[in-house]
Amino acid sequence: MPLLKSGQIVEDTWLYIDNEQDVPANGDVVVSLDRWLSEGDLLKLREGKLGLRLKNDQSPAQVADDLDEFDIFVLEFPKYTDGRAYSAARLLRDRYGFKGEVRASGDVLIDQYGMMQRCGFNAYEISEEG
Repeated sequence: MPLLKSGQIVEDTWLYIDNEQDVPANGDVVVSLDRWLSEGDLLKLREGKLGLRLKNDQSPAQVADDLDEFDIFVLEFPKYTDGRAYSAARLLRDRYGFKGEVRASGDVLIDQYGMMQRCGFNAYEISEEG
């Protein structure tokens, strides 16, 4: 899936790992909150960067004490009318001081780009369907 970052289309180097998949010993991976909560100690030991994918009903507050473990947060928009990920992005930036990548994923419209930037997003997955 194309990725918009710093105003340019770039290659996405992160590997998204489903809960059923084995996590590779090295490389940059994004895991779910459930995976982090159940396997966090093991994930900390692997080589490579670590990212966390949060569903729209999951709060960054659940991992506030672990923020330094993550290089990226991927926040899901299941529908463009569901704005809970905006709040999660603001929490990450303003309350918790997260400096890494905050990526919008899912049903994201170009019209939302400005608001997403103001809330703290700095990368956007672009649907190949247009």
